[in-house]
Amino acid sequence: MANLLMILSWVLFYSLHTALASGKLKRFLEARWPQEMKWYRLFYTLFSTLLFIGILVQALFLPNQQLLKTSPYLSYAGYMLATLGVVLTSRSLKEISFSSFLGLSRKDIKSTETLVIRGIYGKMSFLGYFLVSGTVGALIHLSCLAVYLPFGIYYEEKNLLKKYGSAYSDYPKSVPAIFPIKLKKGH
Repeated sequence: MANLLMILSWVLFYSLHTALASGKLKRFLEARWPQEMKWYRLFYTLFSTLLFIGILVQALFLPNQQLLKTSPYLSYAGYMLATLGVVLTSRSLKEISFSSFLGLSRKDIKSTETLVIRGIYGKMSFLGYFLVSGTVGALIHLSCLAVYLPFGIYYEEKNLLKKYGSAYSDYPKSVPAIFPIKLKKGH
Protein backbone atom coordinates (compact mmCIF):
# COMPACT_ATOMS: atom_id res chain seq x y z
CA MET A 1 0.00 0.00 0.00
CA ALA A 2 2.86 2.39 0.80
CA ASN A 3 4.38 1.80 -2.64
CA LEU A 4 1.07 2.51 -4.38
CA LEU A 5 0.68 5.69 -2.34
CA MET A 6 4.20 6.75 -3.44
CA ILE A 7 3.31 6.16 -7.10
CA LEU A 8 0.09 8.18 -6.71
CA SER A 9 2.04 10.96 -5.01
CA TRP A 10 4.41 11.18 -7.98
CA VAL A 11 1.47 11.16 -10.41
CA LEU A 12 -0.11 14.03 -8.45
CA PHE A 13 3.19 15.93 -8.29
CA TYR A 14 3.99 15.59 -11.99
CA SER A 15 0.40 16.31 -13.07
CA LEU A 16 0.19 19.48 -10.99
CA HIS A 17 3.73 20.48 -11.99
CA THR A 18 2.82 20.27 -15.68
CA ALA A 19 -0.62 21.87 -15.29
CA LEU A 20 0.67 24.81 -13.22
CA ALA A 21 3.56 25.40 -15.65
CA SER A 22 1.17 25.46 -18.60
CA GLY A 23 1.35 28.54 -20.78
CA LYS A 24 -2.42 28.41 -21.27
CA LEU A 25 -3.05 28.56 -17.53
CA LYS A 26 -0.59 31.42 -17.11
CA ARG A 27 -2.19 33.42 -19.95
CA PHE A 28 -5.66 32.81 -18.49
CA LEU A 29 -4.62 33.92 -15.01
CA GLU A 30 -2.74 36.92 -16.36
CA ALA A 31 -5.81 38.07 -18.32
CA ARG A 32 -8.02 37.57 -15.29
CA TRP A 33 -5.74 38.88 -12.51
CA PRO A 34 -2.82 40.80 -14.08
CA GLN A 35 -1.66 42.42 -10.84
CA GLU A 36 -1.52 39.14 -8.94
CA MET A 37 0.54 37.35 -11.60
CA LYS A 38 3.73 38.78 -10.12
CA TRP A 39 3.18 36.34 -7.25
CA TYR A 40 2.42 33.31 -9.44
CA ARG A 41 6.02 32.11 -9.80
CA LEU A 42 6.56 32.31 -6.04
CA PHE A 43 3.32 30.41 -5.40
CA TYR A 44 4.26 27.80 -8.02
CA THR A 45 7.75 27.30 -6.56
CA LEU A 46 6.55 27.08 -2.95
CA PHE A 47 3.68 24.74 -3.84
CA SER A 48 5.96 22.43 -5.87
CA THR A 49 8.59 22.48 -3.12
CA LEU A 50 6.03 21.54 -0.46
CA LEU A 51 4.71 18.69 -2.59
CA PHE A 52 8.25 17.47 -3.24
CA ILE A 53 9.13 17.63 0.47
CA GLY A 54 5.95 15.64 1.17
CA ILE A 55 7.17 12.94 -1.21
CA LEU A 56 10.60 12.91 0.44
CA VAL A 57 9.03 12.54 3.89
CA GLN A 58 6.78 9.80 2.56
CA ALA A 59 9.86 8.03 1.15
CA LEU A 60 11.39 7.93 4.63
CA PHE A 61 8.56 5.67 5.73
CA LEU A 62 8.71 3.26 2.79
CA PRO A 63 9.74 -0.24 3.81
CA ASN A 64 13.36 -0.92 2.89
CA GLN A 65 12.83 -3.68 0.33
CA GLN A 66 16.09 -4.53 -1.42
CA LEU A 67 15.87 -5.52 -5.09
CA LEU A 68 19.55 -6.16 -5.51
CA LYS A 69 22.03 -7.74 -3.19
CA THR A 70 23.89 -4.88 -1.58
CA SER A 71 27.56 -4.54 -2.29
CA PRO A 72 30.16 -1.85 -1.84
CA TYR A 73 30.34 -1.43 -5.64
CA LEU A 74 26.60 -0.86 -5.98
CA SER A 75 26.65 1.62 -3.10
CA TYR A 76 29.63 3.40 -4.66
CA ALA A 77 27.89 3.59 -8.06
CA GLY A 78 24.78 5.00 -6.39
CA TYR A 79 26.77 7.64 -4.53
CA MET A 80 28.64 8.59 -7.72
CA LEU A 81 25.40 9.05 -9.69
CA ALA A 82 23.87 11.06 -6.85
CA THR A 83 27.00 13.21 -6.70
CA LEU A 84 26.82 13.75 -10.46
CA GLY A 85 23.23 14.92 -10.01
CA VAL A 86 24.24 17.39 -7.30
CA VAL A 87 27.11 18.73 -9.43
CA LEU A 88 24.89 19.16 -12.52
CA THR A 89 22.16 20.83 -10.50
CA SER A 90 24.55 23.25 -8.78
CA ARG A 91 26.24 24.09 -12.12
CA SER A 92 22.84 24.76 -13.67
CA LEU A 93 21.88 27.11 -10.84
CA LYS A 94 24.93 29.29 -11.61
CA GLU A 95 23.41 30.14 -14.99
CA ILE A 96 20.06 31.48 -13.75
CA SER A 97 18.91 34.18 -11.39
CA PHE A 98 17.80 32.46 -8.20
CA SER A 99 15.50 35.35 -7.24
CA SER A 100 13.81 35.19 -10.66
CA PHE A 101 13.49 31.42 -10.37
CA LEU A 102 11.71 31.85 -7.04
CA GLY A 103 9.55 34.69 -8.34
CA LEU A 104 11.11 37.30 -6.06
CA SER A 105 12.68 39.45 -8.75
CA ARG A 106 11.20 42.96 -8.95
CA LYS A 107 12.05 43.25 -12.66
CA ASP A 108 9.46 42.68 -15.33
CA ILE A 109 10.28 39.05 -16.09
CA LYS A 110 8.71 39.10 -19.55
CA SER A 111 10.99 41.88 -20.79
CA THR A 112 14.25 40.80 -19.12
CA GLU A 113 14.27 37.01 -19.16
CA THR A 114 16.44 35.51 -21.89
CA LEU A 115 17.02 31.96 -23.03
CA VAL A 116 20.04 30.51 -21.20
CA ILE A 117 22.16 28.29 -23.45
CA ARG A 118 25.59 28.81 -21.86
CA GLY A 119 27.40 26.72 -19.26
CA ILE A 120 25.84 23.32 -18.59
CA TYR A 121 22.82 24.34 -20.69
CA GLY A 122 25.13 24.38 -23.70
CA LYS A 123 25.67 20.64 -23.16
CA MET A 124 22.17 19.45 -22.23
CA SER A 125 18.72 20.98 -22.00
CA PHE A 126 16.88 19.02 -19.30
CA LEU A 127 18.91 18.34 -16.20
CA GLY A 128 18.19 15.18 -14.30
CA TYR A 129 19.94 12.72 -12.09
CA PHE A 130 19.36 9.25 -10.80
CA LEU A 131 19.75 7.70 -7.38
CA VAL A 132 20.64 4.05 -7.49
CA SER A 133 20.24 2.25 -4.19
CA GLY A 134 18.76 -1.05 -5.28
CA THR A 135 15.52 -0.62 -3.33
CA VAL A 136 11.88 -0.79 -4.38
CA GLY A 137 11.50 2.87 -3.36
CA ALA A 138 14.36 3.96 -5.64
CA LEU A 139 12.84 1.93 -8.48
CA ILE A 140 9.48 3.67 -7.93
CA HIS A 141 11.12 7.12 -8.03
CA LEU A 142 13.15 6.28 -11.13
CA SER A 143 10.20 4.63 -12.92
CA CYS A 144 7.87 7.57 -12.25
CA LEU A 145 10.53 9.98 -13.51
CA ALA A 146 11.18 7.87 -16.62
CA VAL A 147 7.46 7.73 -17.44
CA TYR A 148 7.00 11.47 -16.83
CA LEU A 149 10.07 12.81 -18.67
CA PRO A 150 8.80 12.40 -22.26
CA PHE A 151 5.56 14.20 -21.35
CA GLY A 152 7.28 16.82 -19.21
CA ILE A 153 9.86 17.58 -21.88
CA TYR A 154 7.18 17.77 -24.58
CA TYR A 155 5.08 20.33 -22.68
CA GLU A 156 8.10 22.28 -21.46
CA GLU A 157 9.43 22.57 -25.01
CA LYS A 158 6.03 23.84 -26.20
CA ASN A 159 6.10 26.52 -23.48
CA LEU A 160 9.69 27.50 -24.26
CA LEU A 161 8.99 27.70 -27.99
CA LYS A 162 6.07 30.07 -27.35
CA LYS A 163 8.11 32.10 -24.89
CA TYR A 164 11.40 32.39 -26.84
CA GLY A 165 10.33 31.67 -30.43
CA SER A 166 13.14 31.20 -32.92
CA ALA A 167 15.79 31.61 -30.21
CA TYR A 168 14.58 28.30 -28.77
CA SER A 169 13.62 26.39 -31.93
CA ASP A 170 17.23 25.51 -32.86
CA TYR A 171 18.39 24.86 -29.30
CA PRO A 172 16.87 21.36 -28.81
CA LYS A 173 18.42 20.27 -32.11
CA SER A 174 21.92 21.33 -31.00
CA VAL A 175 22.08 19.77 -27.51
CA PRO A 176 20.91 16.45 -26.09
CA ALA A 177 17.85 16.58 -23.85
CA ILE A 178 18.97 14.61 -20.81
CA PHE A 179 22.55 13.31 -21.01
CA PRO A 180 25.41 15.68 -21.91
CA ILE A 181 26.56 13.28 -24.64
CA LYS A 182 25.25 13.59 -28.17
CA LEU A 183 24.92 10.14 -29.67
CA LYS A 184 25.77 9.91 -33.35
CA LYS A 185 23.23 8.27 -35.57
CA GLY A 186 24.42 5.31 -37.68
CA HIS A 187 26.43 6.04 -40.77
